Amino acid sequence: MKHLIVLSGPIGVGKSSFVEALKRFDAERVSTRAHILETTGCQNERGALQDAGDRLDLETGGTWVADALEPVVESSDTSILILDSARIAKQVEALRSRFGEKVIHIHLYADDDVLEARYKNRETDVREFESYAKAAEHGTETQVPTLAAIADLVLDATAATSEDLAVTAMAWLGRPALPLQRTLDVIVGGQYGSEGKGNVCAHLAENYDCLVRIGGPNAGHRVADPNYKYVQFPSGSQSNPKAKIVIAAGSTLWLPQLELEMSDHDVTPERLTIDPQAIVIEQEDRDIEDGDKEGGLNRIATTAQGVGAAAARKILNRGEPIFGPAVRLARDVERLRPFVRPAREIIEAMLMEGRPVLVEGTQGTELSIHHGRYPHVTSRETSSSGCLADAGISFAVVRDVIMVVRTYPIRVGGPSGAMGQVIDFETIHERSKVPLEEFGTTERGTISNKPRRVAEFDWARIRRSAQLNGATRIALTFADYFGVENREATDYDELNDRTQEFIRKLEMVTGVSVDYVSKAFAKDGVLEKGSWA
Repeated sequence: MKHLIVLSGPIGVGKSSFVEALKRFDAERVSTRAHILETTGCQNERGALQDAGDRLDLETGGTWVADALEPVVESSDTSILILDSARIAKQVEALRSRFGEKVIHIHLYADDDVLEARYKNRETDVREFESYAKAAEHGTETQVPTLAAIADLVLDATAATSEDLAVTAMAWLGRPALPLQRTLDVIVGGQYGSEGKGNVCAHLAENYDCLVRIGGPNAGHRVADPNYKYVQFPSGSQSNPKAKIVIAAGSTLWLPQLELEMSDHDVTPERLTIDPQAIVIEQEDRDIEDGDKEGGLNRIATTAQGVGAAAARKILNRGEPIFGPAVRLARDVERLRPFVRPAREIIEAMLMEGRPVLVEGTQGTELSIHHGRYPHVTSRETSSSGCLADAGISFAVVRDVIMVVRTYPIRVGGPSGAMGQVIDFETIHERSKVPLEEFGTTERGTISNKPRRVAEFDWARIRRSAQLNGATRIALTFADYFGVENREATDYDELNDRTQEFIRKLEMVTGVSVDYVSKAFAKDGVLEKGSWA
């Protein structure tokens, strides 16, 4: 054995979850339960064991803990043993006297209001008092805070996760975690949204072990097979049922839609993670944005899903509410509790193992709150960097940024803002021979259901988007709008001349390889470069 970690900290600080996180480093928990039972003959029950331990402290001056651990320490081949936990200073002193430099005393602490909240959330069978304050006044628990003064390492568990604490502790001991691998890809829209990201994501989903969604219910992604409209979940959730699903911190949640998708996918807490910091949209947020109501945002053709109003509340209501209702986060929703955990923990665990992760952005780069044509923009940063920030991920782990580009960009109908040379779908019908009636059903907003506006391709704007996103691959969609015959293509050589020439020009202008071409809204509607390289 190299180390004996002696853990201390108040009730509810997270000692048990910290121990579980340490097990990733091949640490093993040791218990004094058997020693207490054998020595005192007490009942094998939580309260009786605590009382018996208190009596042993009085009788032995705390040395009984060292006596209990000595056989385990001498016989164990495990490099790290963990005692959860020491309750008085004399226990720690006796352990140091017996085992010397092997003993590392780690103390966890947290703010009282956090401990109170955690205590109330404990299972009733381990919650012996009506409040944390009462529990802290009982027996040796009163001495626990003083152990911080003699600890080798003191960690604040107020906001840090058990994973963060465990990794920090092990790095402090000279056992750093595995570095994060560059196995994360980001997929973003390069124009005004509705580029067909959903079907591309569904096509690629089988290549990933974790699918991450950011954004909110103001953007929906349609998938052909199985036919589904994704609003809160990643678009590949049904295409790859084995992949973990993560809804990240920068997301906004409309609970009726979220619960519908949870039910449709029959997800378990083992598969689905919802970050505790994601904000819940309230009905008042939707009312504020409703264009049919006085003061609504119809002047910018909003989808009126309440996303912007919720984001504004998250910023403005950091103290007493001054705009709309008080902020409610995912962590505050009782029925979501089994699914709520930090998204970053799940993603980082994947990246440590070199497992592939896909972060799916929503809307398009041209709708960026900062880089779009203000005020006709959305309420968030829609570029790849915004997606990474919303997910809580560093750019250092990014392998590829896949930018999805339409042959003809669209914007939602109404006063949604400039988009270059506006044309109509009759013009595209004449050029492509795609049946005119198809546009009436397919070219409507996934969320708003409003008819879309369409424009000629803007070469300068797409070059700007490629640079802003740091695009490394391009997925070109709606290739059938360059000729309905493209729907029958099975490789690059079967795409018509106009499409092939367009792809060459697109690669020249952006400096980015076109690796995917979506020719039809279908399961087999995406061609990969491997089929024509």
